[in-house]
Amino acid sequence: MSAADEVLDVVDRDDRVTGRAPRGEVYARGLLHRCAFVLARDDRGRVFVHRRTASKLVFPSHYDMFVGGVLGAGEDYASAALREAEEELGVSGLPRPEPLFKFLYEGPGGSWWSYVHEVRCGGREVRPQESEVAWHSWLPEDELEGRIADGSWPWVPDGLEAYRRLRAFREGGERG
Repeated sequence: MSAADEVLDVVDRDDRVTGRAPRGEVYARGLLHRCAFVLARDDRGRVFVHRRTASKLVFPSHYDMFVGGVLGAGEDYASAALREAEEELGVSGLPRPEPLFKFLYEGPGGSWWSYVHEVRCGGREVRPQESEVAWHSWLPEDELEGRIADGSWPWVPDGLEAYRRLRAFREGGERG
């Protein structure tokens, strides 16, 4: 089955399930759906940053500071966050990512409910999924901030929005 054929829950503006549709149709029609975002850190606190593969349906070849993805039909955010983190990082046995906040992303690429999580990978060596990740590195937060500020890397817009909200959440306790 291709990614475009994966069945997703379609939700409303209150994040209630209203139906189901294949991912390709969800994107083509701009239907609201759900995504899990996971900020992964190593044992030194550095952030996992990667460039998406050119074959991704949304934001191909863009950089992101989150791993994650869409929730399958009937899947909950917490399960998706763990599944996606382990798949994309190529590790097993991660602790369950900590749920932080949820927000409705509305911007380039469409609209979706986005639940932001964080996980510590500890000393695990990551082996990113080649179909998802073209390049990766662990960046100290100040270097990540510099890469965002200088504008030299194309960042996924939903990841940038989630990161902005995460910084506000940490600085002032704001919820998404």
